[in-house]
Amino acid sequence: MTEQEEKNEEVLEQPSSGEEQITTEAEDLSVQLEKALERNRELEDKLLRLAAEQDNFRKRMQRERESAFKYAEENILRELLPFLDNLERAVGQCHASPDADTLLAGVEMTCKGLLSTLEKFGVKPLAGEGQPFDPNFHEAVAMEASADVPENQIIQEYQKGYMFKDRLIRAAKVVVSKGNVEE
Repeated sequence: MTEQEEKNEEVLEQPSSGEEQITTEAEDLSVQLEKALERNRELEDKLLRLAAEQDNFRKRMQRERESAFKYAEENILRELLPFLDNLERAVGQCHASPDADTLLAGVEMTCKGLLSTLEKFGVKPLAGEGQPFDPNFHEAVAMEASADVPENQIIQEYQKGYMFKDRLIRAAKVVVSKGNVEE
């Protein structure tokens, strides 16, 4: 073989710097691809965990909301129990002692305490006798002629009406004046 042919063979056997560069770039891309795939798996795992956490949080909030609705009245009922106790004591006193004045004073105190507790929770009685009749708040059970009370005024209240905050929860049952019928 001639010297020239030997040099050509050596050149063919040795990779050129361009081929070396391509091989190195391919290895770098392969490493980058592996890193990107690993990062992708980590992010997918993280996303699944966050989705599960979100779902658990939503379910927990739903259970707590249902529980709050179920037991919403508990506080007001707990506040009303002492008045039931006082009324039971008053009934017991009625059997033990026939003193009506003491019994009346105890029942009046219990009634005032109950009304103040209801007001604390936003329940207020409607104004009754002497007020103008309003069909939005009063239910007329009868009408009577009266020379003393003007027409469409409440003469008597059979049952008190109550508001809860800004909503009517029970209309007052009242007797309304027809005015002076002789006129």
